[in-house]
Amino acid sequence: MEGSVFEARSVPRAYFGMALPGVFSMVITIIYNITDTYFISLTHNTALVAGVSLCAPLFTLLMAFGNIFGQGGSSLISRLVGRNDQENLHRVSSFCFYAAIAFGIASGALMLLLRRPILTLLGADADTAQYAAPYYTWFAVGAPAMVLTFIHTNLLRAEGKSRQSMIASVGGSVVNIILDPILIFGCRLGAAGAAIATVLGYIFTDLYCICVVLRTSRFLSIDPRKWRICRAFVGQIFGIGTSAALSNITSSFCLVLTNQHLLPYGSDKIAAMGIVQKVSMVVMLVIVGFSFGGAPLVGFYYGSGDKEKLRQLLSFVLKFLCALALVMSAAMILLAPAAIRLFLQEEALVQTGVSMLRLQVAGMVFMAVVLFTTIIFQATGKTLPAMVLSLSRQGVVFLVVLLAATYLAGYHGILMTQVISDLISAGIALGLLLHLKRTDPLLKN
Repeated sequence: MEGSVFEARSVPRAYFGMALPGVFSMVITIIYNITDTYFISLTHNTALVAGVSLCAPLFTLLMAFGNIFGQGGSSLISRLVGRNDQENLHRVSSFCFYAAIAFGIASGALMLLLRRPILTLLGADADTAQYAAPYYTWFAVGAPAMVLTFIHTNLLRAEGKSRQSMIASVGGSVVNIILDPILIFGCRLGAAGAAIATVLGYIFTDLYCICVVLRTSRFLSIDPRKWRICRAFVGQIFGIGTSAALSNITSSFCLVLTNQHLLPYGSDKIAAMGIVQKVSMVVMLVIVGFSFGGAPLVGFYYGSGDKEKLRQLLSFVLKFLCALALVMSAAMILLAPAAIRLFLQEEALVQTGVSMLRLQVAGMVFMAVVLFTTIIFQATGKTLPAMVLSLSRQGVVFLVVLLAATYLAGYHGILMTQVISDLISAGIALGLLLHLKRTDPLLKN
């Protein structure tokens, strides 16, 4: 990270300088996800759309493994950059790189070994299994490349190289978008073609990031001789990284549970929810991008002990994220019919998707509060509260609300679960944040 550059800029300028490239990467990811879904929907095969949608938790699971070392490592690295500890920066980044490769290989092998029971757990039935299986298989084969992607795209941002991280993510998404129609329709690979295109896109991102690290990085390393780090650093990486990973894992688990609860109402409801999840990412990933854009600055200011800039940053980002979430969720609620009709043609299914989408985005301002607070705890190395929040919004709170709402209101209760969970989790987040401000010297008024 060019620490002097951040010190010279105003806090809002420094924040947007870090955040905007990340948000642009998220926007391209949104375009990729929508394009990918659009090409699949062109088959006009509801079972195929549902089969691919059932595999969505796989991506979240692999992201979780990557984020153990990507977010766990970037939290530590941003603080080490603030202290200008170059030797440990090399060691931490090398450890994260090789640990991610090992996790990716192990997870891919396990997914292939347990393919049938996992597909059943995901909700595949006789109609959807034939489409979910090839998509699942190629995802498992590409697991090492997918896990590795989340390492350097996170670590480069922690060093201040947001633009290079953006280029890596955007390049991989463009490769994916170009290959989708070629492999799905041109090569007639269907669902397998969509998965292969995704894997090749991640491979491009990995190779580009490795080139950046080798050629231009001052602090990051992939030297295998430097992979050993002290136990305290391992604890920091796994503590913060596990809290980030749990958020992804519980998100996958909750999506599986939601699909299982929707299954009695028909596979068309699962197909609609799969489309809704993709469309709602337009709002979610922009908010995530702006939230994580501030994480390296939080860690840098915290590591260097700059209390004034840290307080300015937190105040500005919270207000900005809440305003952004309100505007984007309102726009999505208004545009819901048009958004759903891009992917679904049957009017009954469109109406189902519209009601799902509006409820899915209704609580995004509460999600912004939870994300903002979680990132503060992760960036400052506060493992326990970060873990609590990771297990709330799409974890324990979601599970309790889902069971209660389904029991009380059936199908409509399932649709209400996310917004209720967001509201409760935001209350928990604000309580933890107030406690932190009373106890941490750098955050006290």
